[in-house]
Amino acid sequence: MATRTYDNPVIPGFHPDPSICRVGEDYYLVCSSFEYVPGVPLFHSRDLVHWQQIGNVLDRPGQLELPEDLPASAGIYAPTLRYHDGRFHMITTNVAGGGTFLVHSERPEGPWSDPVWIDLPGIDPDLAWDDDGSCWCAVSGVRLARIDPTTGKVLEGPVPVWSGTGMQHPEAPHLYRIGEWWYLMLAEGGTAHGHSVSVARARSPRGPFEPAPGNPVLSHRSTDLPVQCTGHADLVQAADGTWWMVLLGTRPRGYFPQFHVLGRETFLTPVEWVDGWPRVGPVAERHPAPAAWHPLEPEPVRDDFDTVALAPYWLSPRSRPDGSWSLTRRPGWLTLTATGDSLDRPGHTFVGRRQQHPDSRTAALLDAGRARAGLSVRLDEAHHYDLEVYDGTVSVHARIGPVRQCVAEHAVPPGPITLAVETRTGGVLPPTVTTTGQEAPGVRAGGPDTIAFSAESSEGGVRLAELDGRYLSTEVAGGFTGRVIGMYVTEGSAAYDWFDHGPQQVAPGIEPR
Repeated sequence: MATRTYDNPVIPGFHPDPSICRVGEDYYLVCSSFEYVPGVPLFHSRDLVHWQQIGNVLDRPGQLELPEDLPASAGIYAPTLRYHDGRFHMITTNVAGGGTFLVHSERPEGPWSDPVWIDLPGIDPDLAWDDDGSCWCAVSGVRLARIDPTTGKVLEGPVPVWSGTGMQHPEAPHLYRIGEWWYLMLAEGGTAHGHSVSVARARSPRGPFEPAPGNPVLSHRSTDLPVQCTGHADLVQAADGTWWMVLLGTRPRGYFPQFHVLGRETFLTPVEWVDGWPRVGPVAERHPAPAAWHPLEPEPVRDDFDTVALAPYWLSPRSRPDGSWSLTRRPGWLTLTATGDSLDRPGHTFVGRRQQHPDSRTAALLDAGRARAGLSVRLDEAHHYDLEVYDGTVSVHARIGPVRQCVAEHAVPPGPITLAVETRTGGVLPPTVTTTGQEAPGVRAGGPDTIAFSAESSEGGVRLAELDGRYLSTEVAGGFTGRVIGMYVTEGSAAYDWFDHGPQQVAPGIEPR
C-alpha cells in the first residue's frame, strides 16, 4: 500500500500564527486576523491535514471593535487556543486598544464569551494549566504570569523566564507540560527570513529553563528551500501518540529578493522526540501523512449568496456595518452599499476573501446599476489593484504607495457584467506603448506573479490589463497580512449574483485587447 502524503501549506493563504488544540479525535486551530473582521478564524480537522473553517471566534462588535483609523496590520495579533476542564479558551491581544484578553466557550462553534481583559504587557499570550489548577500565561519577552482566567486578575508576576538564544524578537511563547518536564517553545529572529523556533525545559513553569542543545530546533534561514520564514509554532499530540507541529511560513516567488503575496500561511510538519527534546526536520511541500485520514468535500469554488448569512471566510477591513451589506434586499444576491468614497482611505465597503492559490482565478457577476463598484486585489489602502464599473465604463486602477493611476478602460453596455481577476506565476508582461507612440516589447516578469483583469458583458469579453504582482506583496507594502480579493462599492449600491475563487482556469472567450 502506497504511503499517503499531504501537501503544504495545509491552510493556504493569509493564515498566520497558528495555534492548535486536540479534543479526543478532533483538532481545532485559530490564526491571527489583524485589521480584518470577523476576527480569529477557527478551523476544524479530524486528521491535521484537511481543515474546514467553522466560524470566527470574534464575530460581534461586543468582542471586537476596531477604530476606523486603525493602521493596516494592527488589530488582533497572535491568538492561543486551548481546551481545559470542558471549556475552550482563546487568548489574544488587540494592539489597537485594550491589550490582552481572553474569551471562552463550551463549544468551538460558539457562542464565545465577551472579553475578559488581562493587565499584562506584551503580545502573543499563551495559556497552560498546572496540576493544581493554576493557570499560567506567557507573553512575548518572554515573561510568565499566573492569572485567574475567569476574572483576568494577575495573581503572580509577570517575571522573566527564558528569552531564547539571543536573537531579536523572542515571541510566540507556548508552555507545555510533557511528562516530568515543562517545555517552553518560542519564536525568535523576527517573522521574516530569520524566523526560527527554539525550545527550553524546566521542572517547574517558574524555571530555571535549560535550552535545547540543538537550538534553534527549526529554521529555514539562509537556505534555498521553497518554504521560508518558518516559525511561530505550536505543538500537538495526535490521537495515535505521534507529535506534530503547526507553524507559519511563506512561499516567495520571483527574482531576488523574491516576494510573497499570499501572506504567511499555515504549515504542518512531524515532530520526533530524541533524548527528551523535540526534533523537527525541514518543512517540505509534501510530507508523509498522519495515520488518521479524513478528507473533506472540496469547498465550492462559487458562493451564490443563497444563504441567510455570509460564509465565515468573508472578511472586511475594520468593520462591516449592518447597513453596508444585505443578503435579503435582493434575494440570491449580495447587495453592497457605499460607506466611503475611496478604497484609498479606511471606511469603505469591502467584502473579500483571502487569495489561497498562487495561480488563481477570481470572478463575480456584478449588477452595478448607477453605482461605482467592482473587484479589488488588496493588501492595504496604499497597495491595491481595482477592476471597476461606473457610468458605462469598466476600468483598471492601480494604487501603489503615493501613486494612483487608471491603466486601462473600456466602454460596456448597461446590465450585469462578469469581472475576472487571474493571477499567474512567472510569465511575460504584455507590450507597452512609449511616449513616442512606439510599442516596447513585453519583458519577463521578475515579480512573483502577473495579475490579469478581464470583463465580459453582453457585447463580449475583453482583457483590459496585466500588471506586475510584486507591488501587491509584503516586501513592497510591508505589514503582516496577505492578499485579499473582494467586492466593493464606493458610490451608491450594487449587487453581486455570485463570486468564484479557485485555482486558475482558462477563461473562454476572453481575448487580449
